[in-house]
Amino acid sequence: MTKKMNVESFNLDHTKVAAPYIRLAGTTEGANGDTIYKYDLRFCQPNKEHMDMPGLHSLEHMMAEFSRNHHGQIVDISPMGCQTGFYLSIINDESYDHVVELVENTLNDVLKADEVPACNEVQCGWAASHSLEGAKEIAQRMLSRKDEWTQVFADEHL
Repeated sequence: MTKKMNVESFNLDHTKVAAPYIRLAGTTEGANGDTIYKYDLRFCQPNKEHMDMPGLHSLEHMMAEFSRNHHGQIVDISPMGCQTGFYLSIINDESYDHVVELVENTLNDVLKADEVPACNEVQCGWAASHSLEGAKEIAQRMLSRKDEWTQVFADEHL
């Protein structure tokens, strides 16, 4: 039996999931009654594939910027270190459907973009590592499999 870890994703059996998917990874109650909903936006199958850094980096910039045009309660969108997805945190919106719509709208914005926001040495810590084309390829691949986003585990796809 695997030891229970403090980090939610370390307790997820990565051999049982079937990317792409959008999964509620947890909730946190704030001291003032707010609730933060953390989502696992899995773009790539763990330990089988990953996003290349320049495309991932550009997609991070675009999702961080464009997502806020569609939802006013975003706390953060952060890439996973394993390069297989992102974490999305939203405050006081428990609607899974809103998250799916947000991701779809944001990725469609990526496809329409003609530049990567904040892709310069003043606004970015590694401005040389970007790929607009790579970000668009990742976004298109995720959107093309939208019908799978609600199914997290491989046995749900049978």
